[in-house]
Amino acid sequence: MGVPEVVYRGENLASDLERAGLTEEDLLLLAELAKGVTADRVGRSLDVSGRTVRRRLRCICDRIGVATAIEAVAWAARRRLI
Repeated sequence: MGVPEVVYRGENLASDLERAGLTEEDLLLLAELAKGVTADRVGRSLDVSGRTVRRRLRCICDRIGVATAIEAVAWAARRRLI
């Protein structure tokens, strides 16, 4: 079993972000989760439901190729996006 792609640093951080198609709002969501804020509380601050936040988080995970929210936060943090 190989090492997941998420642990590799990209050649260019901007191109990682561009390839992943993440928006500023996606990065804000990940930054709030990194602080330990719950999905429901993030939803209230963004005027959406917690369920919407979880759905968007699932889409973010799919775009960057990770399985969990923790991996998504780590992916963004490693690239100094959050």
